Amino acid sequence: MPSVEMYTDGACKGNPGRGGWGVWMISGPHQREMCGGELVTTNNRMELTAVIEALATLKRPCRVVIHTDSEYVRKGITEWITSWKRRGWKTADNKPVKNVDLWQRLETLAAAHQVEWRWVRGHSGDPGNERADALANQGAANLRGS
Repeated sequence: MPSVEMYTDGACKGNPGRGGWGVWMISGPHQREMCGGELVTTNNRMELTAVIEALATLKRPCRVVIHTDSEYVRKGITEWITSWKRRGWKTADNKPVKNVDLWQRLETLAAAHQVEWRWVRGHSGDPGNERADALANQGAANLRGS
């Protein structure tokens, strides 16, 4: 089974505002960078979108290590999602889960792989996180004039 390291990040200029997502993927000697954005979005949506876009590129089951500086993403997919689903996509205080469309897509994509979720401190010099952050900002910047 192939192994892939993914560094993902989201960025938002205003929250909500113009946002971007970035991904740096490494598999053996191969590397791939991706980015994109949306004109009106939130930082959390961009964090989720980065992981979704990365996983969506995989063509067969892989061992995947996802590095994210978003505890929202990491805890959401590894801890909170089970309770959200049990409560009909409601939070503990009975409010609708935000970004349910993205959580459902992420859950489906992640299920096809052996995924390990690693949290990294953002803006602390981790080379992979710094690269993903730069790509996320590039994704947001590329929307100028759209």
